[in-house]
Amino acid sequence: MIGSARTTPDVYPSRNGTTTSWIPRREPVVYGPTGDIIGPPLDRQSVRSYEESGYVVLDGLISEQETTALRREVESLASSDWVRGQPSSVTEPGSNELRSLFSIHTLYAPFRELAEDPRILDIVRLLLNDEVYIHQSRINIKPAFFGKEFFWHSDFETWHVEDGMPGMRAISCCINLTDNTRFNGPLMLIPGSHKHFVPCVGETPRDHYRASLKRQQYGTPDPGSLSRLIGMGGIVSVESGCGSALLFDCNLMHASSGNLSPWPRTNLFFVYNAVSNQLVDPFSGLPPRPDFIATRGEPASLGRR
Repeated sequence: MIGSARTTPDVYPSRNGTTTSWIPRREPVVYGPTGDIIGPPLDRQSVRSYEESGYVVLDGLISEQETTALRREVESLASSDWVRGQPSSVTEPGSNELRSLFSIHTLYAPFRELAEDPRILDIVRLLLNDEVYIHQSRINIKPAFFGKEFFWHSDFETWHVEDGMPGMRAISCCINLTDNTRFNGPLMLIPGSHKHFVPCVGETPRDHYRASLKRQQYGTPDPGSLSRLIGMGGIVSVESGCGSALLFDCNLMHASSGNLSPWPRTNLFFVYNAVSNQLVDPFSGLPPRPDFIATRGEPASLGRR
């Protein structure tokens, strides 16, 4: 049963005034016992790096044959007028090119199969030490020359305020279907930023998701906090090859620049949330976002193979 924000303490208040006072992270980063690491591609050093920096890159996780087939599926979807007209579809600001398509694991079998693949699922279960379900899934495309930037943000801040995710027990997995180079708008991360919750100013407008998925205006940290975080951890540009995967903590501050190159950037995102961390009412007090953005109700854990 869905819980209520009125009975669930809000230990990470945000967007309720002008304060930007940081809140220390109240949960672990790695929940599972790390003495029984499953081996490559996740060894003890990788787990320690993930715990400290908030992310880990797994090079060549899926094969060229797999990425080619998935990329063809994405290209077919992106060229469909019907797909671009769906509520779960987001187009680029100022054009009709597909920017994001949500809930892909419920709509298309190849993406569901990848979301349940043990190469990903076993690692996520280990780090979260729980059964998991898909909180959100999407295709993210940055078209050549015109793919727009996305400003610095913590996904957890949005998922907490707008979706009602109580705690930081979720992991994002980004899988490259193209090379992510310094020229085509790769993800940028602030290592170590996941250890601090940075409240954002302003008050969330109703149906904020309609605008925020194209250009986020609320739920972005203030410049002073960003400068302080970057002074502590620096900035990493995640440049990795096709078939690689990036796993990062739900509270890690990240962004991406625009794509001014002739090479599109296409990634798949699967967000795994612990079953014990299922959503309550949004802490903003507003109605929840649609299910295609945030899975609600009794979560069904992803099955073992």
